[in-house]
Amino acid sequence: MKCKICNKNNTRIFTSKILNKYEIDYFYCENCSFLQTENPYWIKESYRECINNTDTGILVRNIILSNIVSVLIYFFFNKNKKFLDYGGGYGIFTRLMRDIGINYYWQDKYSENLLAKGFEHNENERYELITSFEVFEHFVNPIEDIKCILQYSDSILFTTNILPLSIPKPSDWWYYGLDHGQHISFFSVKTLQFIADKYHLNLYTDKVSVHLLTKKKIDINVFNILVKLSKKGLLNFLKKAYKSKTWDDNELLKKVN
Repeated sequence: MKCKICNKNNTRIFTSKILNKYEIDYFYCENCSFLQTENPYWIKESYRECINNTDTGILVRNIILSNIVSVLIYFFFNKNKKFLDYGGGYGIFTRLMRDIGINYYWQDKYSENLLAKGFEHNENERYELITSFEVFEHFVNPIEDIKCILQYSDSILFTTNILPLSIPKPSDWWYYGLDHGQHISFFSVKTLQFIADKYHLNLYTDKVSVHLLTKKKIDINVFNILVKLSKKGLLNFLKKAYKSKTWDDNELLKKVN
């Protein structure tokens, strides 16, 4: 089987059961350290609900990420530009960001926009930054999806848990998502660096779950410090730099409707 990142031959390293009924193979690439499942024939069944029922952390995660992104935008990007959440699910993150005061928009091919209606992605738009949280591990063909995202921005901030150097057994790593079957692509830091090089981008990563691909040059130490401080309330000291769009959005949507 060919690696979906670098197109080199990869090796089957183990088999596991997905959705408690399908025995599927996992393949590892020695060249770029990417782990993938076999062709995910079960994927439609996995997405009977676009957000899997075991994702109990969805609200807490979005709140934490809204803090991180608001801080990173303040220090590294033009906060007055437009931003896009790619694979934005029900629109939780987009709404949170607009409530903070950042001009955010929503995109998701597989989910209904419940909370950010009126702020959908325009195919002709370019964005200062695109965020994509807990989406990369769902990509069937990651290179094609990343190429698509890069049509709209030179910067992608995303989360996906890094594949440990010692590849865990199926029973030893929850991130395989065997119960829901939606996680089919697993990235190492080496994989992300391969992608960055392919598209002539810089990679900044906390080597755990938060990653930035961008043409911008920033200090990796500052990046990691800001990510950590964002989780400890740094945004509280920066909020005066933003003006919430909650009421303005309300007035705008009244006119549209």
